[in-house]
Amino acid sequence: MRLRVIHENCSGCGTCRLACAVVNFKEVNPSKALLRIEARFPAPGDYRIHVCDQCGECAENCPEDAIYLKQDAYIVDPDKCTGCLICVDVCPHDVMFTQLHLDVPIKCNNCGECAHTCPRYAIEWVADMESEVA
Repeated sequence: MRLRVIHENCSGCGTCRLACAVVNFKEVNPSKALLRIEARFPAPGDYRIHVCDQCGECAENCPEDAIYLKQDAYIVDPDKCTGCLICVDVCPHDVMFTQLHLDVPIKCNNCGECAHTCPRYAIEWVADMESEVA
């Protein structure tokens, strides 16, 4: 399964970001979310959802082989990661993140909580064959 986004359905409410932060960090802090919502002003109501499509670019460029595939999601191994941040630089969707409280970069782990909580169905789970992230 993969995440698919439907930008036109996004209202920018941030429910997906809040759910992501609560599930992955046990904090009510949307700034820690592993996805981004881009407001494209001045057009009112024009939002773009940026999620990891699990392309593997981060893993392919990691000089320490610290990023590995686990159940359809690339995961950063904090024991192998040296914090060089090459993975952040090469991420084509700008969804490989650094956070002050962590020594290694992080990214979406495909937990799907964003899709489960989106009230407007702007993020949804699809079978791999239907997958697309714009």
